[in-house]
Amino acid sequence: MPSYVTHLECTCCGKKYDHRVLQTLCHDCARPLYARYDLAAIGRAVRKDDLRGREASLWRYAEFLPVDETTERITLGEGWTPLLSCGRLGAHLGLTDLLVKDEGQIATGSFKARGMAVAVTKAKELGATSLAVPSAGNAGGAMAQYGARAGLECHVFMPADVPQLNRIECVVAGARTFLVAGLITDCGKIVREGTPVKGWFDMSTLKEPYRVEGKKTMGLEIAEQLNWELPDAILYPTGGGTGLVGMWKAFAELEAIGWIGSKRPRMVAVQSEGCAPIARAFQNGDEFAEPWKDAATMASGIRVPAAVGDFLMLQALRESGGTAVTVSDAEIDAATRLTTRLEGLFICPEGGAVVAGLQKLVEQGWVRPEERVVVFNTGTGLKYPECFPVDLPVLDPHQPLDYSTL
Repeated sequence: MPSYVTHLECTCCGKKYDHRVLQTLCHDCARPLYARYDLAAIGRAVRKDDLRGREASLWRYAEFLPVDETTERITLGEGWTPLLSCGRLGAHLGLTDLLVKDEGQIATGSFKARGMAVAVTKAKELGATSLAVPSAGNAGGAMAQYGARAGLECHVFMPADVPQLNRIECVVAGARTFLVAGLITDCGKIVREGTPVKGWFDMSTLKEPYRVEGKKTMGLEIAEQLNWELPDAILYPTGGGTGLVGMWKAFAELEAIGWIGSKRPRMVAVQSEGCAPIARAFQNGDEFAEPWKDAATMASGIRVPAAVGDFLMLQALRESGGTAVTVSDAEIDAATRLTTRLEGLFICPEGGAVVAGLQKLVEQGWVRPEERVVVFNTGTGLKYPECFPVDLPVLDPHQPLDYSTL
């Protein structure tokens, strides 16, 4: 299928850029660029019914993506994750229609696969040979795996305390992997300063235009899976925020071609009390978010003290009538375990943060019992063994057992 991209556009000043060459941030205001499409042409080229029978991956939405028929797709079958009805968890929280979008079942075990599939595909198409990324863990692993599949050299910089499995997947995939004594912002500084020296292409969140295009397919999937009726609210664990703003972009594109109406879900950003720059800016009425000092949380994926797309997240929250909520690590841990016990769904701590945030909003009356709510689990809990230590009894089969204690 042909690409319907017409240009790239600065999300802040509106300056246009050529989509046929590698681009990063706007040269004038250093803000993210969005891919813009000939939406009228997409509307003429494809109908909802055309999606039936297409592959069960994000590539089913090829017309909405910046990749044309001549480009090799770097794919591991990512996307089309289940939207699971969670009645027992919903009943516990006081809701009648709770759905979990489970990104833990995607390639690489994390929603980061969506963004990297499209971004690595475009980077290779446009001539990049060496990629670099600062990562809280899962993005680095995803880039390493997609970069390996594409035959590209990869460099990953992660905080020294990222989960062990994130380190392993990068190294085993052949990425040059470095631990940094600091936060993801410190990793970003290394990539930013090293890029002109080493010739890397910077794959940081929203510092290239195409990770958000992969992430927006979460919004496309929700719309299709709900028969083109969007839910009342979507709760999303928010660090760099690419998924949140990507879904918001997807909904606008769907309305422009007439596949949905003007109704939008209330978008909710969930952050940790130990790192909540977006929530603080939202509550203060700020347009941009001040960096968070001394960021700390068990949910490493949302430990992002500063995000280049902060203003885009805040716009989406306000335009949708949404909100931002913070939760403690104790609440994250309890919600993760609760969800796993009630639904058999081993969610990641970031997913636990969303469930904890939803519980607060239900108690406050912000979410009503009858509303349809979608919460995002952005990865599998299996990638976070350090967060869930266990101490199990050992039985000796050669000794008599007291079965009353079992």
